[in-house]
Order: sequence, then C-alpha cells, then structure tokens
Amino acid sequence: MALEPTEVSIPTPDGAMPAQLWFPPTVDDQDRPALVVFQEIFGVSDYIRRRCEDLADLGYAVLAPEFYWRLPRQRVDESADDVLDQGMALVSQLDWDTAVRDGVAATEHLAALPHVGKVGLVGYCLGGGLAFAVGARATTPLALLVSYYGSALPQLVQAGVQVNLPSLHHFGTADAYIPMEQVAQIRDWVSQGHDDVRFKLHEGAGHAFDNPHPMFRHKAASRDAWRQTAKFLRKRLPVT
Repeated sequence: MALEPTEVSIPTPDGAMPAQLWFPPTVDDQDRPALVVFQEIFGVSDYIRRRCEDLADLGYAVLAPEFYWRLPRQRVDESADDVLDQGMALVSQLDWDTAVRDGVAATEHLAALPHVGKVGLVGYCLGGGLAFAVGARATTPLALLVSYYGSALPQLVQAGVQVNLPSLHHFGTADAYIPMEQVAQIRDWVSQGHDDVRFKLHEGAGHAFDNPHPMFRHKAASRDAWRQTAKFLRKRLPVT
C-alpha cells in the first residue's frame, strides 16, 4: 500500500503555503534523508504525486510544495485535451522570484522538521529550473540536485546563476523546447569547477518525457531516467 501524504503548511511572508509531505516511518528515531520535489507547469498533479510516492518508497521523506497556491486555480485537468494550454496559462501567472522564495522557505521548513537529515532537491520542467535557482539561494546546506529538463536553465545560465551541489540533469535529444545547443551550453556552465555533475541524454525523447500523458511520454527514457535517478540518490544521499 502506498504511503499517504500529510497536508502541511509552510510559513511565508504572504501566509501559509500548502504542501504535501510523505514521511516513511523512522527506525529507532533515526534522521531520514529528505527531498523537496518541485512541480511541473501542471501543478502538483497526479503524476507528481506518484513520483513523490516513488521517492518515498525508496525511503526518503518527500515534500511537494504547491507553488500555485496564490492563484485561483492550482492545477490542470489532466484528462482534458488542452492540458498543455492549461499549464501554460497557469505558469504565465507565476512570479518567478516569489516562487524561488517559496522554494527556499519549503527547503528550510523540511530541513527543520524532526527526524529529517540531509535534504536534496528534485524538479521537473518548471520545477527543474526552480530547484536549480533554490539550490543557488538556499541557506540550508543541501546534499544534491536532480533536474529533469529544467525549462528555465537557459535563462539561469545566461544570468550566471551557479549551484555548487552534486547534480544530475536529464534531457531528451528531441526536446523542441530546449534544443541540444542550449543543453550543451548548460552542461558547460554547470560543470565548471564541479566534478560531481552528471548529464544524461535520452535519445529520441522530447520535453517532459517522464510525464505519463500520451502527449509527452517516452517510455524508455522515463524508465532509464528513473533508474539513473534512484542510483544517483542512493549513492549521494543514502537511506540507512
């Protein structure tokens, strides 16, 4: 049976940001490594919640903040034909700097919870860029970053944002949103002076290839990326 999340509130200057927390039982009161999961443009969708469950099944405490909490609508109708249009409409209303501050607040909140050890960041699409920006700004010591096709990474690289964390980046070679020349620029930038940066290029996969919606899904890339992610997490943020 999948671990059920708990609804939690994260203090921000604008009020309480809602989030969902998966917290596997601790053993002998040991601290548990933890991950903040940063959503796609579609919100904390069924897909994102399933990925949080997958990470909790690996033994991590997992926090998924609702970054659209200030908006009248927080997520898309995943069964609709216009899911992409819905997501683009939502993300167009999101203030980037405020979202980064919310991400920092979420990271600090998770790190301060009882029985939480080291904290890492995992982000998908919009969340891949948000996680990178939070990794650059957070005051809480962080263990690692996993970014799936971070959509804001070209702009963050251009702005000179740097993250000094063990990092894993996933990109599809057929990504129409982030072409391979930009991926190469991202790789060159984030690898400067850092030995523990991994890039995984997934042949034939487009943007959002891990999302199960038929519009995006690339089964082989999704499978391989999950296997690589789990290996990366176990090595750099082990669950004891």
